Amino acid sequence: MNFDDLNTLRPDLAFIAHWVGEGAHVLDVGCGDGAMLRYLESGKRCSGYGIEIADDKVLESTARGINVIQHDMEKGLGLFGDNTFDTVLCLNSLQMMQHVEALLRDIVRVGSEAIVSFPNFAHWPHRLALLKGRMPMSRSLPYKWYDTPNVRYATIYDFQELAVSCGLEVLECVALADGEVIKFLPNLRGSLAVFRLRKKATPAL
Repeated sequence: MNFDDLNTLRPDLAFIAHWVGEGAHVLDVGCGDGAMLRYLESGKRCSGYGIEIADDKVLESTARGINVIQHDMEKGLGLFGDNTFDTVLCLNSLQMMQHVEALLRDIVRVGSEAIVSFPNFAHWPHRLALLKGRMPMSRSLPYKWYDTPNVRYATIYDFQELAVSCGLEVLECVALADGEVIKFLPNLRGSLAVFRLRKKATPAL
C-alpha cells in the first residue's frame, strides 16, 4: 500500500503518518486491519508490532504481513518494557476502553512518543443531534447508541485536560475533518481529534 492508497482509503491515517519518523520502531495499539502499520513499514521503513483483539482483524493484519499480537488492551502493555518503541499509535481505539487513564499512562511508558486519535464529541453535528434529543450518529460515530463499541466520549478540551493530569506534554494537537486540518473553531468543526504526546521530562536536581 502506498501513500496515495492510504490517502484515498483513510485520509486521517495519511495525515497522522507524517508525524511518524522515518525508520521508527512503532507499536500500533488497536491496529485493526493493519493498513497503517503496513504503510509505515513499506513507505517509511518502520518496524514494529500491532496489537488487536478481534479475530477477523488479526487475520486481516496477518494477511498484510504485519507482526500482530492478539491481546486485550484492557490488560495493559506489560508485554513491553519502558521506552521499547519510538512511537506508539492508538488510533480510534482509546474511546473503546474502560480504563482510559491507565492505558494512556502505559502507552507513554512503552513509547518515547504517542499519537492518539478519537472522535471529537463536540463536533457540531453531534451537538445538534443532542439539541434534538438524540444520540449522535456521524461518519466518525457511525454506530447506534445500543450497539456502539465506544464506552467513552470526549472533546478536544476534555482529552487535553486528561493528558495534563497524567503528567503528559502535548506536543501537537489538531482537529481533522475528512483528513483536512481544521484551524478555525477546531473543537466545533473537527470530527476527529489527534494528539501527539510524550512524558514530561523530569526536572534535573
